[in-house]
Amino acid sequence: MSSPQLLTPFKIRDLTLKNRVVISPMCQYSAVDGVVNDWHLVHLGRFALGGAGLVIVEATGVEARGRISPGDVGLWNDEQARALARIADFLKANGAAAGIQLAHAGRKGSTKRPWDGGAELDAADAAKGEAAWETVAPSAIKFADPYPMPKAMSTADMAEVIVAFREATRRAYDAGFDVVEVHAAHGYLLHEFLSPLSNRRTDAYGGDREGRMRFPLEVIETVRAVWPMNKALFLRVSTVDHLEGGLTVEDTVAFAKAAKALGVDVVDCSSGGNITTPPPLFPGYQVQYAEAVRKEAGVATMAVGLILDAKLAEEIVAGGKADLVALARPALDDPNFAIHAVGTLTGAADYGFAPLPAKSGLDRLAQSLRHMTKG
Repeated sequence: MSSPQLLTPFKIRDLTLKNRVVISPMCQYSAVDGVVNDWHLVHLGRFALGGAGLVIVEATGVEARGRISPGDVGLWNDEQARALARIADFLKANGAAAGIQLAHAGRKGSTKRPWDGGAELDAADAAKGEAAWETVAPSAIKFADPYPMPKAMSTADMAEVIVAFREATRRAYDAGFDVVEVHAAHGYLLHEFLSPLSNRRTDAYGGDREGRMRFPLEVIETVRAVWPMNKALFLRVSTVDHLEGGLTVEDTVAFAKAAKALGVDVVDCSSGGNITTPPPLFPGYQVQYAEAVRKEAGVATMAVGLILDAKLAEEIVAGGKADLVALARPALDDPNFAIHAVGTLTGAADYGFAPLPAKSGLDRLAQSLRHMTKG
């Protein structure tokens, strides 16, 4: 009997993932001055122990003004890189590939942590040592009322951001990561340039689709130029804006084709985030976008969005809808999703995806359960 496709390896350049289960970046808002700590090590490390093929560190600010909140992870200095290296080393030592998502929050930055309300930072935050900062965007348009008014970026601002992405990529390499993912989704800076809802520029970086794609593609080109050619490059996109006049699947297919030509290997297909209204939700609600981009752009894709169980994940991969499946909140609920998927899809108690210290104990558990059944 052939192995379920979800459980088979996937090769990208020189990297081979042991299975198709990926842990999505999940912001923890728990860094100090952009530096990760034990919380991040345990949070991310448990997914490696749970058998995932690739674990991606949360949206990581390429510069201080690129953070969402004061608690965001950063990669704009060497101290941050050294702390992240500890996480990359742990993930790889325990069987998972290590990825990091490089991001810039744009107009959605300078906000409180979600559990503090998520609104614009104020004087009370400044008194605690977490002062607001100037945010930037393609155009001076607020995301929503509780958010700060951004500064419309000059070409000099754009050049600074490109340099920030370049230097963060170099630090990601020095820290030992296997995969870099460029974040161009969820209403953050690169998505803001792509979407006509937030990009009202009249220069070469606005207007038609080609103009709106220009800056995000310049970022991708810069990242690929310093990220070694044997290493995998991912791109996260919001495939549609879920609002008339916003991004369409056709826009994203064109962007994905251009990104592939620049050296992007996998397009991670999410949606929304550039408006406050959420889309209708159901299990696998964004899989259709990964399937469309995979088919129309001829690029490998990753599906994400309420992929709640192994059977749905297997259906996605086996059905050719995406090459990889990414889990966020479902993995928080079950960090051992990949290990449990083996039993769900094959009926066998096989713990081969677990690192040896965990596998040893799990094998003994299975043996004990078999003895109980016989008794």
